[in-house]
Amino acid sequence: QVQLAESGGGSVQSGGSLRLSCAASGHTYSSNCMGWFRQAPGKEREGIAAIDSDGSTSYADSVKDRFTISQDNAKNTLYLQMNNLKPEDTAMYYCAATYGWLLVCTSDPGPFGYWGQGTQVTVSS
Repeated sequence: QVQLAESGGGSVQSGGSLRLSCAASGHTYSSNCMGWFRQAPGKEREGIAAIDSDGSTSYADSVKDRFTISQDNAKNTLYLQMNNLKPEDTAMYYCAATYGWLLVCTSDPGPFGYWGQGTQVTVSS
């Protein structure tokens, strides 16, 4: 089992920045891929960024060049630095870890079986 807990959400104005954190505990070695997802009211959950145990990253086009995913393995913590936020970034943000090890780590939600409770991000214009 892997337990995940997000923090760092809040309300910002358009153009602002936030950094989300996700503290992982439990059998973290059982997964080599972690990701950030978001879900806005009335919309499907969207995978936005992923990172594997070697530090390779992938991003959705909607956040590329604005968001940065990173990890501190010593602290078992995942981060999402969000810059130049837009009102359309408003959503509940979740971190997640995959069941097991993947050959290719992407933000396709299918392999992700461990989820945090989410943290709300609200961007006003």
